[in-house]
Amino acid sequence: MIQINNPADCCGCTACASICAHDAITMKPDALGFLYPEVDKDKCVDCGLCEKVCAFNDNYDTSLNLEKTLAYGARHKDMNEVETSRSGAAFIAISDYILEQGGVVYGAGYTDHFRVVHKRATTKEERDEFKGSKYVQSDMTGVFRQVKKDLRDGLTVLFSGTPCQTSGLNSYVGKRLREKLFLVDIVCHGVPSPYMWRDYIAYLEKKQGSPIVWVNFRDKQKYGWAAHHETFKFKNGGGKMSFTFLFYKHIMFRRSCGKCHFTNTKRPSDITIADFWGWEKTDPSFNADNKGVSLVLLNTDKGRKLFEAVKERLNTFPANLDDCLQPNMKHPSEIHPKREQFEKDYAKKGFKYVYFKYGEEGWRYKFSSLFNRLCNKLKKLSYR
Repeated sequence: MIQINNPADCCGCTACASICAHDAITMKPDALGFLYPEVDKDKCVDCGLCEKVCAFNDNYDTSLNLEKTLAYGARHKDMNEVETSRSGAAFIAISDYILEQGGVVYGAGYTDHFRVVHKRATTKEERDEFKGSKYVQSDMTGVFRQVKKDLRDGLTVLFSGTPCQTSGLNSYVGKRLREKLFLVDIVCHGVPSPYMWRDYIAYLEKKQGSPIVWVNFRDKQKYGWAAHHETFKFKNGGGKMSFTFLFYKHIMFRRSCGKCHFTNTKRPSDITIADFWGWEKTDPSFNADNKGVSLVLLNTDKGRKLFEAVKERLNTFPANLDDCLQPNMKHPSEIHPKREQFEKDYAKKGFKYVYFKYGEEGWRYKFSSLFNRLCNKLKKLSYR
């Protein structure tokens, strides 16, 4: 019987709940909306499968991995795909190929009112919802079982997600069905609170007096690829930004993000994709227009062959792996020291309190920004 004594030991992938034949495990939200397994002891038969399937540890399966990961910079040849994707649209090229072969694609999309969930796509139009960054942990309820059903039905499946999600799915599916399953993970910075995102949406709509009709966590078309600005479209117009600020403070991350087991080059997926920070070390002209470039890591022979099959859709260049090592490929994100207090404040006093106490609209942030600007001006004056 799986027991989570320390919340940092669970990534919420749902593998344990999915494998339970007696449906004795349900995923229940904590104060911030992160899902954790809860066991119904009346249904549990102590088979131990839930403990065995857990792949959030240092012993996750790397049996298919190449001896040395291959790294590439990539950008889709169709600039419309690039401009409507987060980085260089490498995922679009890969997923287009899978769909054209009659396969299905899983990725993070929206349900209800911009609640982030994993969804299944059988067409390019459905798949397009997976474009762009979504800085919220996605709800995986029921997804692993659907993937296994697709594989048993003989379909080719491309699953994209965080490395903890792909590691969990790989363990759940097992080696027999793995042949037609292609796993694509991202270089993950950490996953923020679903409830904070829900409440932030509600707060903005109340403030604006209008419902939100469109969300972009990182608006590349308006601010450029390198910028990290979110934008919203309301029914009556207008926009806003602040959620991303809290994201980079690491104060509303899931606890497990602080001890992530996958922050290395032995990835739990066939292919890893990310923004290619440091691309200019290899090819200074490739992204001179600041439209975006994807980092593509080929971790298995399956991943290498899939990339070769879609390479004609992309402009690519080989890269030295050492030039691609972003911080979260070397170590987990450091959780904010006030993370526990943040959760207590949110549970007791609600969203608006923590938003103004810890967010960029609070007086502490404004005072700090003003103080830093004054210090910079004083420094400039001292050099004259």
